[in-house]
Amino acid sequence: MIDTRTQAQLYVADQRGCSQNSFFRSYHTFNFGPYTAEHRSAFGGLRVLNDDTLGPGHRLSLTVDDDTAVVLIPLVGGLEFNSPVADGFLEAGQVQTVWLTKGMSYQLSNPYETELINFVQLWFSSGSETSLITSRQSDIDLTTTDQLLPAFALTSLRDDSEPAGMGFIGKFNGRAEGTYALKNPQNGVFVFILSGAFEVQNRLLHERDGLSLMNMPEAIVEVEALSNNAILLLMEVPLHG
Repeated sequence: MIDTRTQAQLYVADQRGCSQNSFFRSYHTFNFGPYTAEHRSAFGGLRVLNDDTLGPGHRLSLTVDDDTAVVLIPLVGGLEFNSPVADGFLEAGQVQTVWLTKGMSYQLSNPYETELINFVQLWFSSGSETSLITSRQSDIDLTTTDQLLPAFALTSLRDDSEPAGMGFIGKFNGRAEGTYALKNPQNGVFVFILSGAFEVQNRLLHERDGLSLMNMPEAIVEVEALSNNAILLLMEVPLHG
């Protein structure tokens, strides 16, 4: 039975905004930079979800316009990052979170001579209540299948038992099912398909599609993989962010 009480919005991959030049291409799930469209505003505390491809040997520089937790998720190839609070190298299976204050800039670089890299960038509103931690790296073992693995958690100074946002990544075999129970029923959930196809809350999602969910009566999200080696990113997001 389809749940008609939950508020849901589908973000189809080929309807995203796009910014590009000769060495860089970015698809924007939400309004970003010059891209503005109706019904593409931020989802609570999740303000940016960009799917980026960077050419070999090139560097990208970005500046946050507010206090922001930046989450970097490499998908293809490795990614070098430099910021005022942390520097390093990431590869697929690793997730880096960097907390930056308004006006700070950070750089992302492709270290390869001939290969493109692809990565996801997330920006979460952090405000004055963000954790004092300035950076954190997580490793995800995607040989562990059919379950959601913790990828990041954004701790609040007000109440460290109630994160200001959290994310999970899962790799599923075809027809494998999973569930996620919200830590706070007042939060929303945003799902982004990294590869393959899924059914989430009875809604069909293909690669790089997104789905926002609010006001879920049971506070549980159900997912089913429709292809082998399907990977999704699921985020629980405070809606007041």
